[in-house]
Amino acid sequence: MPNAVESPNPYRWIMLLTYALIQAIMQMLWITFAPITGDAAGFYGVSALQIGFLAMSFMIVYIFVSFPASWAIDTFGIRKGVGFGVVLIGIFGLLRGVMGNDYTFVMLSMIGLAVAQPFINNSITALSAKWFPLQERATAAGLAIMAQFVGIVIGMAATPFLTIQFGIPGMLTIYGVISIIGAVCFFLFIKPAPAQSEEAAAVPRIKFFEGLRHLLKVKDMVLMITMIFIGLGIFNAITTWIEQIIAPRGFSIVQAGTLGAVMMVGGILGCLVVPPLSDKLRKRKLPVIVCLVGSLPGLVGLTFVTSFGGLLAAGFCMGFFFMSIGPVIFQYGTEVSYPTPEATSQGVLMLSGQISGIIFIFGMDMFRTESGSMTPFLLVLIGLGVLNILLSLMLKESSMIESSQ
Repeated sequence: MPNAVESPNPYRWIMLLTYALIQAIMQMLWITFAPITGDAAGFYGVSALQIGFLAMSFMIVYIFVSFPASWAIDTFGIRKGVGFGVVLIGIFGLLRGVMGNDYTFVMLSMIGLAVAQPFINNSITALSAKWFPLQERATAAGLAIMAQFVGIVIGMAATPFLTIQFGIPGMLTIYGVISIIGAVCFFLFIKPAPAQSEEAAAVPRIKFFEGLRHLLKVKDMVLMITMIFIGLGIFNAITTWIEQIIAPRGFSIVQAGTLGAVMMVGGILGCLVVPPLSDKLRKRKLPVIVCLVGSLPGLVGLTFVTSFGGLLAAGFCMGFFFMSIGPVIFQYGTEVSYPTPEATSQGVLMLSGQISGIIFIFGMDMFRTESGSMTPFLLVLIGLGVLNILLSLMLKESSMIESSQ
């Protein structure tokens, strides 16, 4: 994958900062109800599963919108392709607050936001490829995904306190105003990508559907799709049900929000360490294996630990190791599937994780015990985590990053 520009453009950091702001807002809007599931169910007069469905709708919509979003990003570029999703964020983020007293309107607004999400999330590697040299791309993707965790931290930690202070409709209105501000910033600062270098132009990109066919023939990409199916599914399920996972052990919604925030802080710190280290060492496989092994004790702790301090330690461990490998995995996927367009390869990986997220979320609710414990299905997730480690050992190192100068 040749560098997309002759020399690094200084404006690339403004692009990344603006893009990171939108990533953070998107995830904040997605995770809003996770730490207040019980209170929200009481306020709207619906079941906990119906509140969980507000977040799960993002995964369902992703299945239908992911490929069109990737095609739009690859065809029209970042400003227009991602910009469409940003407009939806502004509109439905604000409407969700205005109609925040009614579950039906909140649900419709969440579906509108769900349509926006693939246009935002499928573009991470496309932005890094168009603005950053190869040796900085995992780092750039890491910072973009770190912004997602920052958004989740805000959603997890701030939502319970804002709900207590202003009520659920007031909390949603505050987030709606933030959405409008983010949309305005995006269109003020995002610019078209710089011209390709002669080296990059010499290797033309293949079209969307041809790219799909190509990547599905790459063994390492198929392995990575399977691993993301497991890994992102685990992440989506745990973040959706975080309050319900620990509530049977006697923990409050504020403690659930704190746990979620600590887990994301671990992910943020991991993104500051793992992707840059991957770029520096010019290795993709090794960081993936190490982080998958390191995350397993965290998942076990979230399943069994009964002390709040122990839960925080487990959450931080899982966050640091498990969430920091996303940027490396996405960048690895673009390298081994080249010349498939970046948004296409990342879109396939993201789609895989959304499908599994739906399955795992339903599974956790379906197999909860009479006391409300979700431990039975968490044991299944631990087993899948072990399987992921075994699959990672079968990957081949990216020859592209190893040979880069």
